[in-house]
Amino acid sequence: MAEVKTAAAKPSGAQGNAGKPKNSSNFMTNLLVVIACVVAGFLIWKFVLGNPTNFHDGETREKASNGLGTMYQGGFVVPILMATLLTLVCFIVERALTIFKAKGKMDGGEFVRKVQYHLANKNVDAAIAECDKQSGSVGNVMRAGLVKYRDMTQNNELDTEQKVLSIQTEIEEATALELPMLEKNLVFLSTIASCATLLGLFGTVMGMIRSFSAMAQAGAPDATALASGISEALINTALGISTSFFAIVFYNFFTTIIDGITYGIDESGFTLTQSFAANYK
Repeated sequence: MAEVKTAAAKPSGAQGNAGKPKNSSNFMTNLLVVIACVVAGFLIWKFVLGNPTNFHDGETREKASNGLGTMYQGGFVVPILMATLLTLVCFIVERALTIFKAKGKMDGGEFVRKVQYHLANKNVDAAIAECDKQSGSVGNVMRAGLVKYRDMTQNNELDTEQKVLSIQTEIEEATALELPMLEKNLVFLSTIASCATLLGLFGTVMGMIRSFSAMAQAGAPDATALASGISEALINTALGISTSFFAIVFYNFFTTIIDGITYGIDESGFTLTQSFAANYK
């Protein structure tokens, strides 16, 4: 979050110019991650699940001897689901690192109370120092507001209402820089949560079609072959549902933390404006 904090101190015009290449870089990074996961998913399916030791008949790969071999026989949807799972893991790790760093090193309520204490004593520099210690999104926004707060205490041209409005504007601009960083890439989790189950069901349907088609061509019902085919097809459903489950859990977990950070940002903005209005009438 240090990069965001530095950006918050720049003029808004500079932010607009710097944002475009950064967005492009984020897109390319995300695209490379997805491509790498697709390749890794295929390699795992081909060489790990499809290893001849996982089958009774070796290279023909028709009779699985364990669960890995059964997963391999789930069909071409299995590597897609594995790529989806790997993509999910990558973005869970990335979001966890970013969001937990954004929480900062100090509880939001305790941080706001310390800032309020320093502002009540008209010690703005000490309040700014507390923001540096917090080093999270709430601290970044509060710091940007405090810098403007300090400037407004030395401004003799504007009235109190205009100064408060100026502080509010600075806080809103800093918040507009912080929130996208918190919410970035959550769309991958929500998309995977919706699509993984559908992919699993698609693989199951394809497996069922192959199973019943094979029975129709054999001429006589073969309960063992049908049961084996259904078992292989349901592997796709199991992979899809489990992937979707973890995506939903972590999406809700991260959004809950972000809601808490957002509340802290709102509380910090209210604290600054109310403190200024009370101390510099």
